Amino acid sequence: MVITDWALEDRPREKMLLKGIRSLSNAELIAILIGSGNRRETAVELSQRILNNMGNSLNRLGKVSVQDLTGQFEGIGEAKAISIIAALELGRRRKSEDVLTRRKITCSRDVYDLMYASMVDLPQEEFWIVLLNAANTVLDIIRISQGGTAATLVDVKLVLKPAILQQASSIMLCHNHPSNNATPSQADYELTAKIVSAASFLDIRVLDHLIICESGYYSFADEGRL
Repeated sequence: MVITDWALEDRPREKMLLKGIRSLSNAELIAILIGSGNRRETAVELSQRILNNMGNSLNRLGKVSVQDLTGQFEGIGEAKAISIIAALELGRRRKSEDVLTRRKITCSRDVYDLMYASMVDLPQEEFWIVLLNAANTVLDIIRISQGGTAATLVDVKLVLKPAILQQASSIMLCHNHPSNNATPSQADYELTAKIVSAASFLDIRVLDHLIICESGYYSFADEGRL
């Protein structure tokens, strides 16, 4: 049975028009993106199988590549795979934009929420800084470096230069661990101490350093390690 044989209210596009977008399941939303299935599955059935393969996690689906999708699922070509990945990226950017409307930082969780969408799905380690004014309002968010799966090199001068140029009163340091293990390494401790020391000579406070993972985060400030 193909989708055109279904009752009108059960077809994803028609169901959305009749009942609203929130009435659709994740599989039905993905089915709208891909448009058609394969010889054995409707678009909805194929979409549900893709989700099942990802443990029904949109976060996991958001991490796959075009090659992952085209190689594993019959009926998913390059164009359909790109549509799925692009839609999930739009969702991630929307979440990041929503968080940016709440620009005052009051605790480590605020920074985690601010940076989560930009950092949690990265396959490589990256180092970012959040610049704050005297009222702890975000001035800017800047990526300092990008490395491999286990480390990234950070030049202290590049960390402090934008803080000086934008006259930031304080900064927050952030980097991710693609392994999803938020435990700091010895190198993380040493880098943090080095940046804190250099920033103090410029009267710039380092308020925190967060290691960001999908399952949570480690805050140097919360753990008394600054």
